[in-house]
Amino acid sequence: MAYMLILGMGYTASRLAARLRGDGWQVTGVRRSADADSLAFDDDNAVRAAIAQTTYILSSVPPEGDADPVLARYGDAIAAAPAIWTGYLSSTGVYGDAAGAWVDEASPVGQGRRTARAAADMAWGALRADMRRFRLPGIYGPGRSALERVREGKAHRIALPDQVFSRVHVDDIVAGVVASFDGPAGVYNLADDLPCAQNDVIEAACALLGQPVPPLLTLEEAQLSPMARAFYAENRRVANGRAKRLLGWSPLHPTYKEGLRACL
Repeated sequence: MAYMLILGMGYTASRLAARLRGDGWQVTGVRRSADADSLAFDDDNAVRAAIAQTTYILSSVPPEGDADPVLARYGDAIAAAPAIWTGYLSSTGVYGDAAGAWVDEASPVGQGRRTARAAADMAWGALRADMRRFRLPGIYGPGRSALERVREGKAHRIALPDQVFSRVHVDDIVAGVVASFDGPAGVYNLADDLPCAQNDVIEAACALLGQPVPPLLTLEEAQLSPMARAFYAENRRVANGRAKRLLGWSPLHPTYKEGLRACL
């Protein structure tokens, strides 16, 4: 039986675990607190034993401060593990601001606001020869999309006409990870085929819900949180051709239009 250990059971990793379990895999998660299907992150003996026994290892844990907590605590065990596949869920934030230009896996990293993420990405890449790093843009899916923001009255349209983002449906990330089981190690951008303005996504969500579009605001008028405001500090289009060529992957939701309809 194929056995996957997932460190960090967040939105995307939980979706992957459900898919694998449905396919007959044994999946153990690692969380801050243990539950029926997961070990506690601080339980060194149990986690190290699982690392030594598993065939597939994935970390979806982002850096905390300047350090990657999984590498800091278990990097030595993962490096020595007998697993046949290892993976890390990274971020396209490692590319920084490209002024709206396209970035691919050969683009420079570490120049943006996410320097800790870029350092973690590089460290995971150097850990093992079988490492797959998945660089992900804005993630959306059931229960976590523009539809929820519109319903809750939290959607914004920001007057930045040249601002472009890439995004990906959570199930397309899952499909990309699964496709990589039979593909070569390396770095893969998993993004949809249509980078576009966030305003386009909000307007499409409003149309699906029959709701009026929110007013167009400046960044100052929107009074966004520092985290949300930082979202608009970088501008890039993410190319996904490498995953298509080497993994045979193609997004089931090639644009936000299909993705939002699926969420609805």
